[in-house]
Amino acid sequence: MSFLSPRPASECAGYPTSSCLQSSQFITVLSLVGWRPEVGDVLPVSKACLRMCWVEKFSAVPQCQNFFLDGTTPNLPGILIGGKVEDQNRYKLICQLFNNIYRFATLYDMTNRIPVFSAYTFTGPPTDPRPHQPWMIEPQLNGETNSPEMQKDSKEIEYPKQAGNNDYKKSIPIKGVNRGHLFPCSHAHDLDTQKSTFTLTNIVPQVVSFNNGRWKKMECKVQTTLKLNCKDANDQIKAYVVTGAVPSSNNTLNNRVNIPDLMWTAYCCYNNNLKQWVAQAHWGENQKEDNKTLPSNTLSELYDMLDRHYGGGGDVQVFPDQCPKGDTLRELLLKDGDVHDHRVYDDDCVYSSVGVKGYYLPVALVSVLVMMM
Repeated sequence: MSFLSPRPASECAGYPTSSCLQSSQFITVLSLVGWRPEVGDVLPVSKACLRMCWVEKFSAVPQCQNFFLDGTTPNLPGILIGGKVEDQNRYKLICQLFNNIYRFATLYDMTNRIPVFSAYTFTGPPTDPRPHQPWMIEPQLNGETNSPEMQKDSKEIEYPKQAGNNDYKKSIPIKGVNRGHLFPCSHAHDLDTQKSTFTLTNIVPQVVSFNNGRWKKMECKVQTTLKLNCKDANDQIKAYVVTGAVPSSNNTLNNRVNIPDLMWTAYCCYNNNLKQWVAQAHWGENQKEDNKTLPSNTLSELYDMLDRHYGGGGDVQVFPDQCPKGDTLRELLLKDGDVHDHRVYDDDCVYSSVGVKGYYLPVALVSVLVMMM
């Protein structure tokens, strides 16, 4: 769900009351969008709903704010500072809504037609196999107001402000790229959240060998790390993750959709065993890659790298200050281990290969060899 230009409260009719405002809250939010009620104005509270109102900050929607640690959104110079979008004609804040529940948050670039980042909470690996989900779009980015939910993409339409299925036709033979998730399906805990990741506002064109190789291996290893190390005082898994893409200067798909130069991801969580916050980052160039694993990096290293790309003068920050920027993680059990990871993962981060003298063979083949001995 995206937030568009200010709309009358009457256009918010019919949406669940859980997302609607109390009268005092309504006045507060209207002050954000530049209109204040005058004495005598009637406020139809039951219809006053954030879902149809443009806001400048994720924090205006509590359910969306929850995807960021302490509600603190990243600082990206020229794009998002102090939680506020710098160029509101280009970048849109999206609280991704699927089946009436907010699933994750995205900052979307309507010029490059790719997300700047997606932010989500990791609460455990998927409970179901990867779904066969049709690709969806965000209808309100097109100026439509009939629904706040992501909708199935129409294969016949070219969307002026976002990527669509038509943009990815023959993308592999023409550009060598396919759809790359920022919020990966393999990090979504329940089936509906898995399905919600298949919105094209969560997708960038990603080089196939990178998407299916080093990047996927990193996502799977991070999943394992978060499962083991991100448990709170109630032994519940919870980690905050932000994944982004740095756009290229002129490399496009279908002359419309930017093909990023680089992709990055970072997480922060509280480790109850260590009684401290822990954090880690990864990034890699969006190009043909060998079979190695992306190395782990500190938040400080990530910020330095992003600062060079965004020219922020040291202002880049992804997480609040309690997330350690240094290399303390390298002293803990959160290391990547063997950087030459030859395991083959499926789409659910399950690997089915074993090592034999430094090489990895499919389990089925190993079984046959054992039977022949």
